[in-house]
Amino acid sequence: MRAVRLTVRQIGFEHRAFWRNPVSAFFTFVFPLLFLVIFNLLFGNEEFTVAGGTTTTATFYVPAIAAFSVINACYTGVAITVSLARDQGQLKRAAGTPMPKSAYLFGKVAYMTVIAMALVVVVIVFGVVFYGVDVPTGTLPAFALSLAVGAATFAMLGLALTAFIPNADAAPAVVNATVLPLLFISDIFIPPNASAPAWLGTLADVFPLKHLSLALQTAYNPFESGPGLEPAHLVVLVAWGVVGAAVALWRFGWEPRG
Repeated sequence: MRAVRLTVRQIGFEHRAFWRNPVSAFFTFVFPLLFLVIFNLLFGNEEFTVAGGTTTTATFYVPAIAAFSVINACYTGVAITVSLARDQGQLKRAAGTPMPKSAYLFGKVAYMTVIAMALVVVVIVFGVVFYGVDVPTGTLPAFALSLAVGAATFAMLGLALTAFIPNADAAPAVVNATVLPLLFISDIFIPPNASAPAWLGTLADVFPLKHLSLALQTAYNPFESGPGLEPAHLVVLVAWGVVGAAVALWRFGWEPRG
């Protein structure tokens, strides 16, 4: 029970810390919307083929940018901010308190999952208002579950990555090197009907980005007649999340790495 109480307290601290920097919080929410607008301008909101019928390009990009929102907030954001907090000595001070490492890590993951879900709500509302994308209410439970699993997974992976980031100055380069190329081959930035070598798709299947994007796309498909759940994709996400949690608990450090 003590660990649970400390985790809840850490969630409260993460909430205060996040909104204490309003400029950063503002761009965390606005950044994905910029991509949604840019990609719709580049590719045009024209007919787009999905499983079951034909819809518009915006219908693909709403769940795709929702996936990007999760990745950007929970993986990129967590890895960079934690690396910065470590270099500034904030984590070292936290290590001097009775709070166990697990309470800090899971508190961070839980709060970033909430932020990711709020981000996706903003993306969905933007898609409805400006692109007329309908919300498939029948599959929203599957969409929400996929979103929560994906957010927790990428937050865990972001924490795990900090073990391999030497200092805060290197954090943006390391994070972008590990995620940016995958965004282009994982059905997030580029529609799946674009021409690409088959081996790129096979490579993307190994990593969790594509599985999150496909799970959200299935749940957001206007022609989906079932629950919209993709258990196979969720299993891959959970597996990556378990690996991330194990690495974070094993290698996470409180002090600067020099």
